[in-house]
Amino acid sequence: MDAGGAILGNRAAVFVDGAYLTKILDVDFGKPKIDLARFSEILCGDYERLRTYYYNCMPYQSSPPTDEERRRFASMDKFVYTLRKLPRFEVKLGRLGCVGGEFVQKRVDIALAVDLVRLSCGRMIGKAVIVTGDSDFVPAIEAAKDAGVLVVLYYSPSSIHDELLSAVDESVVIDQSLINQVAR
Repeated sequence: MDAGGAILGNRAAVFVDGAYLTKILDVDFGKPKIDLARFSEILCGDYERLRTYYYNCMPYQSSPPTDEERRRFASMDKFVYTLRKLPRFEVKLGRLGCVGGEFVQKRVDIALAVDLVRLSCGRMIGKAVIVTGDSDFVPAIEAAKDAGVLVVLYYSPSSIHDELLSAVDESVVIDQSLINQVAR
């Protein structure tokens, strides 16, 4: 129990790979705007939500930026500002790197993995809800499970690695019904 009497095993944390969620919302559901606080509460179910962690990068801007780059950056900046004001939300931004002419997120995956392991091994949560499709998280998921944490994956069948599905305790497809519950 914590100082307030809450049973820590009944706490959940939600870990959202922002680029993944944006991709599946765009590709699978036609770019709906969703209420991430409501989304997080639904994903936690009967568990108390300790916090939602949202991981992403700001979009690329050339020097000088184009009008479109400025617009995209300002839109993401406003979105991040709004998320940071939500109760029990933490936004963690990586940086965008260029590798072989392709833009690649840096530090995003490792930040999510570190937070998952830290909260699990520190016995701060009993359930970890992960929204991603990336199998790079498998070692962190295994560490969380070894610490006694129930790991639940929310994903899209259009973008998922089988290794990730095999690693988690439970998996839930993000479907139109869920999106309808959280659409703004």
